[in-house]
Amino acid sequence: MARIPPLHPRQWPAEVVAALAAIDPTTRGRPAPDLGRRPSGRDAIAALARHPVLAKAFLPFNGYTLLDTELPIREVEILILRVAARRQSRYLWGQHFFAGRAAGLTDEEIARVAYGPKAPFLSPLDRALLLAVDELIDDGVISADTWAALAAELDERKLLDVLFVTGCYETMAWVMNSLDLEPDPRIPEYLTSSAESR
Repeated sequence: MARIPPLHPRQWPAEVVAALAAIDPTTRGRPAPDLGRRPSGRDAIAALARHPVLAKAFLPFNGYTLLDTELPIREVEILILRVAARRQSRYLWGQHFFAGRAAGLTDEEIARVAYGPKAPFLSPLDRALLLAVDELIDDGVISADTWAALAAELDERKLLDVLFVTGCYETMAWVMNSLDLEPDPRIPEYLTSSAESR
């Protein structure tokens, strides 16, 4: 059971509802995700709804790191999934396994993200992204060699985005794990239905 019980959506303060626009892709002219085929992330938002001032401050940053960086969404999802794997955040992994698929990652590529930078068949950029997450988590800094590998393919803005996406989702993993949020119980059903539709 969650340490801070999620607030039912009918009880969400108006400021929280307004702040949710920051993580809604439709506010940026993008298609809404098919929530009938992927887990709900409502409990994370519902816990944050208990602190409207924090929600109002954090959700725009979260929305930027998820939807507005200059990194392609595929690379964003690689960073998020690696954080989830390293932090053993079942809730974050459950959400972004499906988001990663929607971003074009295959199940094999997602498995490589979970395995880490020593996985076979990684592109140089994918390996550098995984190393960057691991080094930030382990040492709080990206090594010179990993920075050089990233800088060979990413400009300054994208390099900054790597840092901030990783930091945002490191924070989210702490929150989800510390609040003891349970992943959506329908995940096995979604996995089965998505396998059947392939």
